Amino acid sequence: MIEAIKDTLINSGFASLSYKHVIMIVIACTFLYLAIKKGYEPYLLIPIAFGMLLVNLPIAGLMTPPVDGNNGGLLYYLYQGTNLGIYPPLIFLCLGASTDFGPLIANPKTLLLGGAAQIGIFIAFFGALALGMTGPEAASVGIIGGADGPTAIFLTSQLAPHLLSSIALAAYSYMALVPIIQPPIMKLLTTKKEREIKMEQLRPVSQKEKILFPIVVTIFVILLLPSAAPLIGMLMLGNLIKESGQVPKITDTLQNALMYTITILLGVTVGAKAEADIFLSIQTAKIIILGLVAFAVGTAGGVLMGKLMCKLTNGKVNPMIGAAGVSAVPMSARVVQKEGAKANPSNFLLMHAMGPNVAGVIGSAVAAGVLLQFFS
Repeated sequence: MIEAIKDTLINSGFASLSYKHVIMIVIACTFLYLAIKKGYEPYLLIPIAFGMLLVNLPIAGLMTPPVDGNNGGLLYYLYQGTNLGIYPPLIFLCLGASTDFGPLIANPKTLLLGGAAQIGIFIAFFGALALGMTGPEAASVGIIGGADGPTAIFLTSQLAPHLLSSIALAAYSYMALVPIIQPPIMKLLTTKKEREIKMEQLRPVSQKEKILFPIVVTIFVILLLPSAAPLIGMLMLGNLIKESGQVPKITDTLQNALMYTITILLGVTVGAKAEADIFLSIQTAKIIILGLVAFAVGTAGGVLMGKLMCKLTNGKVNPMIGAAGVSAVPMSARVVQKEGAKANPSNFLLMHAMGPNVAGVIGSAVAAGVLLQFFS
């Protein structure tokens, strides 16, 4: 009996548990706490954190590839959708069906805010080059600054697949931590008076404009940057399905069932690549630091462009909406609304922030297309 217990313990995961595994388990549980207790983007953070937890429990073999005719682990097969770049365009398809481009169409100037927020991508790109990374690696790290997990995964799977786990985890982690990272930057770069600015109501946008927008953007962007076709094409297809009004059941499926299904699969498999030996390395530390710099600089770039527009319009633009120029839809727009309401309880900036927010989605996809075309 004692021998049986001893053998069980020797062959259990406890016997193979290392200090690195313990560290990763603590990190995973911390993320779960932030998602469940604090409510920090639980739709993203719960599956990511649980994937981290699963892969760092020794001997479970959930990410083991097939060997000598034996089947691989469950998460290994689910991960192929991430590895092959299948999940990101599907997420964009669902995102398009959930996105209202009306605020952007009503106020096209917000494209400038979305464009300015992409500066973080290129700052991190040059920073990564300075740290000795190759061009494709630097491009993959830089795209984290767009705060767009699917875009980061798609570009990295094409240019630097060996960095996919670290980059995907950093990108999604920063997306989930938008409510923590952005407010201090917004407050640092704006005055109280600027944060209190109330913006005029946007003009109504016709259904015809909303239908033509995804068609025109698809034709123009893909002819200009064919490499952006998978992301832009799926994003605009999803939006056209929504705005056509002809297929409400498909729209509902994309907005709900398919979106949540793909989010779970993507989140769990991204987290499952955070194995202790890979995640706890100098290279991963560099990626996480550069990703934070990229995201912070992108937020700052959008806010500073907002300050310029505020000045040029004689105080009609609240600079904080520039922070929504990163691609974290609708998280960063909600942060702008929350901070605006704090400064002025009668302030309602959400729809104004959605303009640069959806412009950021397009901007990050275009930036990825540029980098992919240059380095592939």
